[in-house]
Amino acid sequence: MSVSPADLSLVDASAALQAGTLSAAELLDACLARIAADGPASFDGAPDAVNAWVRIYEDDARAAAAQADERLAAARDGGEPAGTLCGVPVGLKDLYAVAGKPLTASSRVDELHPDEDCAVWARLRAAGMVLVGHLHTHEWAAGGSTDQVGNPWARHHTAGGSSGGSAAALGARMVPATTGTDTAGSLRIPSALSGTSTLKPTRESLPLDGVIPLSVSLDHPGPMGRTLADCRLLWAGMLGQPVPPSSPGRLDGVRLAVSPRVDAIPTDPDVVAGLESAVAATRALGAEIVAVPPPDTELEVPLTFFELLGAEMVDYHRRYEDRRDLYRPSVRELLELNERRALSAAELAAHREARVATTDAWTRWFAEHRIDAVLEPTVAVVAPPRGHGYDHFVVPDPYVLYTYLWDWTGFPVAALPAGLGASSGLPVSVSVISVAGADDRALAIGESLQAELGVPVAPLA
Repeated sequence: MSVSPADLSLVDASAALQAGTLSAAELLDACLARIAADGPASFDGAPDAVNAWVRIYEDDARAAAAQADERLAAARDGGEPAGTLCGVPVGLKDLYAVAGKPLTASSRVDELHPDEDCAVWARLRAAGMVLVGHLHTHEWAAGGSTDQVGNPWARHHTAGGSSGGSAAALGARMVPATTGTDTAGSLRIPSALSGTSTLKPTRESLPLDGVIPLSVSLDHPGPMGRTLADCRLLWAGMLGQPVPPSSPGRLDGVRLAVSPRVDAIPTDPDVVAGLESAVAATRALGAEIVAVPPPDTELEVPLTFFELLGAEMVDYHRRYEDRRDLYRPSVRELLELNERRALSAAELAAHREARVATTDAWTRWFAEHRIDAVLEPTVAVVAPPRGHGYDHFVVPDPYVLYTYLWDWTGFPVAALPAGLGASSGLPVSVSVISVAGADDRALAIGESLQAELGVPVAPLA
């Protein structure tokens, strides 16, 4: 059976485009055909469809692919270098502003019409990427299910959220690159449940200008790919600067710790087995797994985190108070819950001080024990059946039990598949967490681990 160009990773697609063995137009055609085979985009999603996309911009994408082919041909003829992302199709989460295109946050509450590109898309456009369309998010990014999107591994299961469309499009091999955002886990949760990879960068390392916020002080934009090597290339484009290539290999001299939080969080046995496989793989690669006392700080900060998130969400959504009936039930409940709480300015200031203290304690812990990275499960569960994620807001949310602490500290996290669950047959994931600014370290360790563990490939429907 011939392999479709749509099956290529970002790294392999980039190499083929640079070499001239594949054109941007051919790659785009293959991606559009794969998307069309899934059926039309919809608000609620058919139960047998992936339904990753909110809107496809086919005409604009074809024009951009033609321009990319001209740029690539000129580069091969000795002209200006085209860059590694030139001609690569990409999907943007439906929070990323694109000049002249609608922006809805997968909601019926409003349709924005931005005049300018968001800062990240402006960089990717300049790099020559080909925008295919906007991808579904859990409405307003306010949840972990994105139940209008089907999981590529099992359509009747959720792809996770809030960047559910972004992960599902990758897992279903519709495009080789997507973007997402992460406030309490929204890059990592869908990547974990859909068998794909992501980097949650250090907070504030990427600009949020032009990205619809959930919580302005917690949001992180980030790259999503089938592999961490793909994420590395896309991350470079999002930064607008070169990122050193990685050469996955041995981890001799690397000091890793298994997260001190694992025993306290109820975790599915399939997920635990995935973590154990990852730990064994790092040992086989030469890493030292150190056993050290936990940091002198709370290992969980649920109240302060979610109160701060809620206050900032309410502040943004005041503009839609007269349209409350148009929200999905769970998002409306979340808004109303946080409106009733109504934090004072003094309480908000205290929460932010607590956040600094927690971050400082974890930073000291990494330094004191000379830990390069922490390993822990990305999500405590495998993908649940879809269908009820918008009915009610759930506390505690099982999706975020491992993820939200690292939004609180702002530390970088590389999340990658750790195989398929023996009981569920669904993807499980492990995270590699390092200190602020050590994004490349987390990525490099994760890439070496991924080379050892391999990358699962979802069956096409």
